[in-house]
Order: sequence, then structure tokens, then C-alpha cells
Amino acid sequence: MTGEVAVLGAGMHPWGKWGRSFVAYGVAAARAALTDAGLEWRDVGSIVGADTVRGGYPGYVAGATFAKALGWQGARVTSVYAACASGAQAVNTARAQILSGLADVVLVVGADAAPKGFFRPAGGDRPDDPDWLRFRVLGATNPTYFGLYARRRMAVHGDTPEDFAQVKVKNAAMGALNPNARYRKRVTAEEVAASAVVADPLRLLDICATSDGGAAVVLSSMEFARRHGTAAPVRIRSVSTVTPRYPSTVLDLPDIATDSAAAVEPGDDTFRESIARAAYEEAGVGPEDVSLAEVYDLSTALELQWYEDLGLCGEGEGAKLLREGATALGGRTPVNVSGGLASFGEAVPAQAIAQVCELTWQLRGAAGDRQVAGARVGISANQGLFGHGSAVVAVR
Repeated sequence: MTGEVAVLGAGMHPWGKWGRSFVAYGVAAARAALTDAGLEWRDVGSIVGADTVRGGYPGYVAGATFAKALGWQGARVTSVYAACASGAQAVNTARAQILSGLADVVLVVGADAAPKGFFRPAGGDRPDDPDWLRFRVLGATNPTYFGLYARRRMAVHGDTPEDFAQVKVKNAAMGALNPNARYRKRVTAEEVAASAVVADPLRLLDICATSDGGAAVVLSSMEFARRHGTAAPVRIRSVSTVTPRYPSTVLDLPDIATDSAAAVEPGDDTFRESIARAAYEEAGVGPEDVSLAEVYDLSTALELQWYEDLGLCGEGEGAKLLREGATALGGRTPVNVSGGLASFGEAVPAQAIAQVCELTWQLRGAAGDRQVAGARVGISANQGLFGHGSAVVAVR
């Protein structure tokens, strides 16, 4: 078990389509997190920015971009890119700096101004880039992958479109209670079924949008937290940033082929299962200890898969867990009580940080109408392109 770091502050810029620079969203989130922590920007010894590659040159050096916007003050600076796992990688970088003694207080920021429609590779010909190839060779957009994954669950586990719709119903009900969510309207299963087909069997309301937004957390050493007068802060106990293991036998875009298992038997778990397992092992907890989870619900079907990958139920039992109400507010292990990406949409560098914000507020008992009673352990989970796994375990 590694050392813990304290979460002194959490802040967000509401998700939506605001028409401003990602820098504005990140600065707003950073200032909110600093205010929540009771600190000034000058108190920060290091800033870690989760990169966006959609805002031009500044996006590639997000740490320095945010530092400049907040006002140069000499802090260490780091920029991190790991696609949708960028935020968790940024948290992990900050944690490493604190535990190594390089900084007492680190500000982690991620923000994006996302394009309309689905994400696609940047321009230019890159025949050695799997992400470029899956668009050019297969025509496989992200919704195409989500639809294929849903079909796999239907074929292997017997899930139904009605099961997928209930994920949206659950998450929309939570998003309606979250002032930072983009979509704050409850929906019915009938409304999901009536929305346009995007990638069969998934409909428009089964798939998350792209959004603008920002999120930030202020992390510190436990000693600094005590000096600062925060005796019992929310603590980050582990961060998993694992990669897949050979052989990888489940297709996971943008890779468009799997490894052969003819010579080597597959391991005991899949890539996504290994993400959670590493986080649990480092934190010294298990799925049975989890009070709530924030997962990467790019589509309704993918949320069901995360139930199984986190060990909240057995393989193929995700839809059953949902139907039982176990993952709803008041259930055994509520999932995506923030509203999830279903209610927020994707602001890629910010979303894993936003998950940590939600865990922080829940573990503090400060989540208002969406509060999980008695929350003590929370886990977030997502993944980025090219084998970037990420999960964060936070405790109180």
C-alpha cells in the first residue's frame, strides 16, 4: 500500500456548449477548487494540466497554459496526455510529486472545448496510427464501436435494448440533480426508445454527447493538510494506470485486431478488469467495500460492462444488477450518481478529474439531493485510447 494524499479542494466549470476557450473553463474550475481548499494560487507548488488536443497549440502544453492564465508564479509545471484517461494520469502525476516530496500542494486541471458531433482523428494521413486507420479502413466511428459492443453483450449475455435504456433513465435522474451537468432533465425508457437510431441497437439517448467543461482538484500531502487545519480530508489511496497484457483477445478500438491465444492462454481477467483490480490491490480494499462508483459511460451498454469489470457482480450479470436497483441511488452500490457522461457529455481532459470531484463531494457528505448515505470508499474508472487504463480509489 502506498502513501495517501489529501484532496483539499474540488471545483468544476459546468458542462455545456458555451462557445469559449478551454482555458476559460479550466481557470474557472481551478479557482473554484482553490476557493474550496481555502488556498491561493500562490500557495501551489506545482500544476499538472490534462491536455486537450482540440484547442490548437496551447492544448499540447495545458499545464503551462493554465499557469499563465492564472498568473506566472514559478510553480512546477507538467502536461499529461492519455486521451480519456488524461485526468486520472494527471492526478497520478500530482500524487507522485507529493509523495516524492517535490511539492506539498499540487493543482490538477483539465478542460476542453469539444467539437460538435463525434470525435475523429486530426487531419492528415497517418497510416501507422490505429485511430486514423479505424476511421479510414473500417469507417468505425466511436458510435459504431459502441453499437458493436452492445451487440456483443446482447449475443453473449442476453442484454436487451430495454436494459440499455434503463441505464439512461437512471443517470438522467441523477443528472437532473447536478448543477454542473449539461443535461438536467429526466427521461423515460419510452423516450430513449423513440430517439433516433445512431448505431444499432443504440439510439441517440444511449450515447453521450461531446461537451465543453472543466474540472480541477487541489491535492496535498497529509502533513500539509493537518497544518492547514484539515484533520480528516478525503484521501486518494490509489491510482491505477495499467496497460493491457498479452494476449489481448477482446477487440478494443482503435486497435482493429486481437492477439492470438493459440500459443498462450488468456489471463484471468480482461484489460478493464485489470484496471480495477490494480486499484483495489493498491488501496487494500475490494468491491465489497465500495460505497459508490463513477464510471466511463460512453454508452449505456458500456456502463453495464463496468459493473462487471469493477467486480460489483459476476460476468454477464450487469443488467440483472441494474434491474435490481443496486446501482441506483439508495441501492447497494450506486453508480454514476453524478449523472455520468450521459448527463455531462465528453470534455475529454476533464472527465476523469470530474469523477474525482464527485467522489470528493460524496465522501464529504456534501452532494445534496444525490448524496449516497454513509459513503466511505469511492472508485472511479475509465480508459483512454491505446491502452491507457485509469481508476482512482478515494476514501474518507
